Amino acid sequence: MNEPSIRQIRYFIAVANSGQISRAAMGLNVSQSAVTTAVKQLEEIVGTQLLERHPGGAALTYEGNIFLDHARRIMAAVDEAVRSPRRRRDDVTGTLRLAMTYTVAGYFLLPFIERFVRAFPGVDLKLTEASRNAIEEGLVSGTFDLAVMLTSNIVNQEGISYDTLLQSRRRLWLSSQHALLDQPSISLADVAAEPYIMLTVDEASNTAQRYWNRTSYRPRTIFRTSSVEAVRSMVASGMGVTILSDMVYRPWSLDGRRVEVILLADPIPTMDVGLAWATNVEQNSAVSAFREFMHIGEEQLPR
Repeated sequence: MNEPSIRQIRYFIAVANSGQISRAAMGLNVSQSAVTTAVKQLEEIVGTQLLERHPGGAALTYEGNIFLDHARRIMAAVDEAVRSPRRRRDDVTGTLRLAMTYTVAGYFLLPFIERFVRAFPGVDLKLTEASRNAIEEGLVSGTFDLAVMLTSNIVNQEGISYDTLLQSRRRLWLSSQHALLDQPSISLADVAAEPYIMLTVDEASNTAQRYWNRTSYRPRTIFRTSSVEAVRSMVASGMGVTILSDMVYRPWSLDGRRVEVILLADPIPTMDVGLAWATNVEQNSAVSAFREFMHIGEEQLPR
């Protein structure tokens, strides 16, 4: 049986990240036909359809969503293998007190933690989940050395420095049977007429309020919850709609119902995830190693 090539996997990830073959081709600096051919060949090798093509772009199938997780791990491992000879990792020792917010812990960071621990056995990694304000205070006071958090939410712009690793677009979530799917364009005015499920964790409701406040419309919130899975299930069942980032998007609810996503006509800010640390504080080798490690394989991060 033929084996998939690194190029085919890389092109597939680019399409999954961008949601469009044309946008993926532009980012890869190749032709659209090259991307289309590579994805088609990959589907033939895997033996199942990975992407559903539609007029607005391409969406992952159930099997494609499963394959994407493995594909990102493969590419991250390849990138790490290429770069690892540049550093004598056994020489990196010390303690790293790493903080993270809830969303980052659940939907982004843990695969990186797994690989970092394996790559740097001499680092004593101490993990803490905390709120945004607790992390900001902890970085400034020296309780934490480094954090992975929603950098788009950082308040203390003077005392804290940060690198953004990922800008995850926010899109409208709705059930597969929703009438809005038939509209050529959907605005916040359309969303305001629908029952809305509001996520509250990691200040999501505050962020939503900021971009709603730029308009004359307001979401008709019928339920507020800190559970992403509750939002997913309620949207999939047709109880309401929501606007959330692609980082937490999964196409299927726990009871097997489909959640569709659509870009809105109105500008919606991205959810930015990255590294944060106290400004003007000297960092040890463990902190520097983790910062460098997290910049490895940025091309494979979900967008």
